[in-house]
Amino acid sequence: MEPTELLTDAFGRIGSAVDGVLKGLDAADLNRRPGGHGNSVAWLVWHLARVQDDHIADAAGREQLWAAGGFRDRFGFGLQPEDTGYGHSHDQVDAVRVESAALLTEYYHAVQGRTMEYLQELDGAALDRIVDESWDPAVSLGTRLVSVLQDCLMHVGQAAYVRGLPVE
Repeated sequence: MEPTELLTDAFGRIGSAVDGVLKGLDAADLNRRPGGHGNSVAWLVWHLARVQDDHIADAAGREQLWAAGGFRDRFGFGLQPEDTGYGHSHDQVDAVRVESAALLTEYYHAVQGRTMEYLQELDGAALDRIVDESWDPAVSLGTRLVSVLQDCLMHVGQAAYVRGLPVE
């Protein structure tokens, strides 16, 4: 198996996990914050989609779907265009509220589709390309993709956990 095939398989699993987490949830379930201050399912799924969109778009030299695909306007959270949720305050997490899972699902699958297209363009040698020199050592594309994958898997797992918590 080629490295890009492995990455394609791994990223593909996130989409089915997102679908499973969101299936059947209403607005109250999506936006419920455990203990009144934890991250909601909606925030966690939005955040993982934003991080993946941001990082894959940067690596591919493309615009993010968040803005270019009109999702920022459609969600209407009032956040800055570059906001991915990293370091959000309590009030910023509260601003990420949805009426249904449909738009979250649509956004994630658009991002996932873009990711899969990008991975199909790559070969193993492309994974060695340096994409971020601000770190020491500099970050290769392969390292960046694994980092995004790890972040998405952690957040979809957190969303599944929050979904399963009893309503307080």
